[in-house]
Amino acid sequence: MTQNDTDGQLFVLEGCDNVGKSTVAKALSKTLRKLNHKVKVLSFPGKKAGSIGKWVYDFHHEPTKKTINNTSLQLLHIAAHIDCVESQIKPLLSRGYTIILNRFWWSTWAYGVVSGVEKKHLRKMIDLEVDFWAEHRPDCVFFLRRSDVEKTTESLLLIKEYKKLANREQKKYPVAQVVNEGDVADTLEVILERIPAAKCTTFKPLQKLLSYNNNRIPQNRSPLSPLEPSRVYDTYWHFAVARQEVFFRRLSKTVPITTDPILLEYKFTNAYRAADRVSQYLIKNVIYVGDQSSNEVFFRIMLFKIFNRISTWELFIDKLGSVCFENYSFSCYDKILTKAIDAGQRIYSAAYIMPSGGRNSEFGRKHRMHLKLIESMLNDELPDKIAQCNSMSEAFTLLRSYPTLGDFLAYQYVTDLNYSNLTDFSEMEFVVAGPGARNGIRKCFQDFGGLNDAEIIHIVTERQEEEFDARGLEFKDLFGRKLQLIDCQNLFCEVDKYSRVKHPEFSGTDKRTRIKQKFHLNPEPIEYWFPPKWGINQIVEQEVADATGV
Repeated sequence: MTQNDTDGQLFVLEGCDNVGKSTVAKALSKTLRKLNHKVKVLSFPGKKAGSIGKWVYDFHHEPTKKTINNTSLQLLHIAAHIDCVESQIKPLLSRGYTIILNRFWWSTWAYGVVSGVEKKHLRKMIDLEVDFWAEHRPDCVFFLRRSDVEKTTESLLLIKEYKKLANREQKKYPVAQVVNEGDVADTLEVILERIPAAKCTTFKPLQKLLSYNNNRIPQNRSPLSPLEPSRVYDTYWHFAVARQEVFFRRLSKTVPITTDPILLEYKFTNAYRAADRVSQYLIKNVIYVGDQSSNEVFFRIMLFKIFNRISTWELFIDKLGSVCFENYSFSCYDKILTKAIDAGQRIYSAAYIMPSGGRNSEFGRKHRMHLKLIESMLNDELPDKIAQCNSMSEAFTLLRSYPTLGDFLAYQYVTDLNYSNLTDFSEMEFVVAGPGARNGIRKCFQDFGGLNDAEIIHIVTERQEEEFDARGLEFKDLFGRKLQLIDCQNLFCEVDKYSRVKHPEFSGTDKRTRIKQKFHLNPEPIEYWFPPKWGINQIVEQEVADATGV
């Protein structure tokens, strides 16, 4: 909490109905009391006799409540929350209590949106409540999930809203997603292990104390619990260091670039996605060259990324002089690409396969379908819609709604769009695991402990410094920028390939045993330049000058 050292702490349990919040709250309070902590379990709207919250709770669960409209109902919840904050939460915190709060204002937003309350009205309600919280913020919000209750249309819509909140609010205070599907002791263990990461120093000893079932946590338990890593996971971190060392040795023109025989023989992407040659070309030669209006930036990025091939972009520049949507003509662009194909030129990158739309596609050649796809996005005013999104996941959902764009491509494209000034999302708020990354994760972990791929990537990314330190590895980051979710996602994909040679006994789900692409040193140097909003380009320039003596 943003309070003095004598104040207590606030932990919130959030999520849909029936995910087990009350059971987990009871278990957590029982364990903390055994450790001599003063604990109070509260809930929103509240159950204290004679309180507004108890009246609202009873009214909300009364079958005849249908006579009130949903906006008024949510206002009643806000009133109950404020009363609880002022009459119970603040006084208890000031007396050093640890409060476990079942629900937060998040539920007002999620259930309000799903029930049809206008967002502008919900924002005003919640702004009022947040004003009463003042400087008091949760030490951690634990967002509980369980698959058996996430099957109805309503629950899926609620999860969507909760995820948006989690992505946005984690910038203000710690948020952790916790899968509550097994025994409550397993869920509690995960929560206790994450509490120290929420700046709760008084809870650090809990990792070695009693769990809910009163059994001592084994001393050899992995700090990644509930994940159980394999030896490929150790290779993951060694690979990250070795591949980043290649980046810096090439930057300083030092030879040999590596002594790793696998890296010398096969092609692997950089540890940082934005440092790859194609991404660098996109950032320097496509995004920030030309008109910076939303339509033009979006058009250039999507046109480049659909083909993802530098030579194709330079073909457009050679034939047109410049690329801009204002002068776009389907027939002109189609003619350029068709002529190149007929001449035997490749127009698509081999990095990943672009979908064709199927045998029954009306376009004949898939490049025509992709040109029309970009047209439809611009006609739908998608650039402005994306610019207005509150989170990367929201922008991802918009892209994902277009034909042939699956999860992988939509995530790649929203990341590329985020290199521009069209958006300014944190790369730490949202991730989608591609096929290669999913395979790498399955090689790195023998047991997921109920976590999904995205949650695993989050955990691994957040633990990067601890993982490097635990192995005595020195990882030189990207000029002060730590590995982001997109980078750790990519590293799982690259380790999937690397382990085909390093750990052939781990076959993965795709059963691949060979790495197709061989490494060939490209003699053309890259003048590295990153999105200006990252604030690292001056550091890059100075480090390159120091390394090369120029």
